[in-house]
Amino acid sequence: MAERFTERLRRKVAPIWNAQFEHPFVRGIGEGTLDLDRFKFWVRQDYLFLIEYARLLALAAARSPELDTMSRFAGLLNETLSTEMNLHRAYAAEFGISKAELEHEAAAPTTRAYTDFLVRVAVTGDYAELLAALLPCMWGFSDVGQRLAKLKPPADERYARWIAIYSSAEFADLAHWCRELLDEVAAALPERAWQNLEEVFLTSSRYEFQFWEMAWKLEQWPV
Repeated sequence: MAERFTERLRRKVAPIWNAQFEHPFVRGIGEGTLDLDRFKFWVRQDYLFLIEYARLLALAAARSPELDTMSRFAGLLNETLSTEMNLHRAYAAEFGISKAELEHEAAAPTTRAYTDFLVRVAVTGDYAELLAALLPCMWGFSDVGQRLAKLKPPADERYARWIAIYSSAEFADLAHWCRELLDEVAAALPERAWQNLEEVFLTSSRYEFQFWEMAWKLEQWPV
């Protein structure tokens, strides 16, 4: 049986994804030992990331060649802007982070660079590149969540709930759908086009790792 394109991608980024799981920020969530200031920084920055990721989903809907895919991305966009953003605000409130704080948060260098990369690929690249750019976020979080779920649950219920969200079957199904979509699109392309898709996927995966590193270091602009 031929290797799926996304299986090929996963194999190529295995060292990056393993490094994500072993990062002290991620391990700290799993063990319940992560410093709250670091996690609160991540929550604030992730709120900004979600706003820009919603733009990516909007562009995916606009560029989808089929009505069913357009409808699915439009549904994800609506769910992100209405449901997920509200849940994120409620979750942030449990850490004492107000809605005003979220909305006035300044993007850290990595947040800015990652989201600018995603939107640039969506605007200037083709549809396949857009899919390759957005997939590491969904698939990577599902991978981290499922790995952490195999460990002893953290005592802090807020961290345990974070793991439950990203290890859920619903989130895994979403990542699987995005994988199948990229596999389908890639299968119709000549193999020489795959290299560019691999580079896009690799870059997004590296930014996923850098996002954990950013939150761990409480990254700020140097000047």
